[in-house]
Amino acid sequence: MSGLRYDGRKNDELRPVEIIPDYIMHPAGSVLISMGNTKVICTASVEEKTAAHLKGTGKGWVTAEYGMLPGSTSSRKQRERKGKIDGRSQEIQRLIGRALRSVVDMDSMGERSVWIDCDVIQADGGTRTASITGAYVAMVLAFRKLVNEGVLDSMPVKGCISAVSVGIIDGEVRLDLPYEEDSRAGVDMNIVMNEKGEYVEIQGTAEDGAFSGEELARMLEYAKKGCEELMAAQKEVLEGC
Repeated sequence: MSGLRYDGRKNDELRPVEIIPDYIMHPAGSVLISMGNTKVICTASVEEKTAAHLKGTGKGWVTAEYGMLPGSTSSRKQRERKGKIDGRSQEIQRLIGRALRSVVDMDSMGERSVWIDCDVIQADGGTRTASITGAYVAMVLAFRKLVNEGVLDSMPVKGCISAVSVGIIDGEVRLDLPYEEDSRAGVDMNIVMNEKGEYVEIQGTAEDGAFSGEELARMLEYAKKGCEELMAAQKEVLEGC
């Protein structure tokens, strides 16, 4: 490992993380998550009907939407309109939904849906991974409310998940990439893990050339460390609510 990065971190160090619960008044669950200068509002809203393909099965559904507000980037991002969601946003919201469903027992939800909305208010790299990490807390808060109100007999969430970015910049493996590093990374990966240390999803691409098995192992090592630290932060917030 070489010297410190431009923001003073070690290569295997997360940016400062803050998760503020109950950030929005109306949803069943909400948080503001900050990872460095990236900030995302994550909300979880309950709808008393399941997805169309599950109607009559007794099963529930968890789904997600993701967007970046116009002022979230250095130049104004055009507001997305219904039916005109760009491919990147579609891919990210599907990732968020898949990640959350991996730790939910949808048989115990009844025929209802939990809608997760992740709105990026400030982007500086890692918006999709911050969204997953924050959305998990918002979702747990929503389910906890349903249990406390007697709507559900037990908590449908059966484990914890978090997500983090990792990559190779200037020949070095680095954890939790801000935009300054992500924009010039030779390899960029997003990794979702559960508390058992299992992989829920790995998205990785070499932008310039290729990467070795040794480099992959180092990236997975750093991602595991980062995800474990994020899960500890999630649990601390939830225990305090």
